[in-house]
Amino acid sequence: QVQLVESGGGLVQAGDSLRISCTTSGRTISSFAMGWFRQALGKEREFVAAIGWTMGSTYYDDGVKGRFTIFRDNAKNTVYLQMNSLKPEDTAVYYCAGTDKAANVYYRGSYDYWGQGTQVTVSS
Repeated sequence: QVQLVESGGGLVQAGDSLRISCTTSGRTISSFAMGWFRQALGKEREFVAAIGWTMGSTYYDDGVKGRFTIFRDNAKNTVYLQMNSLKPEDTAVYYCAGTDKAANVYYRGSYDYWGQGTQVTVSS
């Protein structure tokens, strides 16, 4: 069984930066594709970014491309999401997810493992 625990969320102002982390246990994530999703109040959970296990390929939603960066440290079994130039519309609970299967990383149904989420609030 794989456990995912997010950390690093908080309250920031528009334009600030924040880095959130997802630490896993139970299995090494070196062969996992890892993703970040977010869910704002009253909205569907949506894709933010993902990183593949092959060649470290990265994928981003158009709304965060150029502002967010996903990267991983397999030795620490940790995936990060560096968020720059934050906007109030980035406010949401951010969830980490993982899968060890070949999958469409943009699709939340592709992921087998999920964390409990960390709140990110951006004030204007």
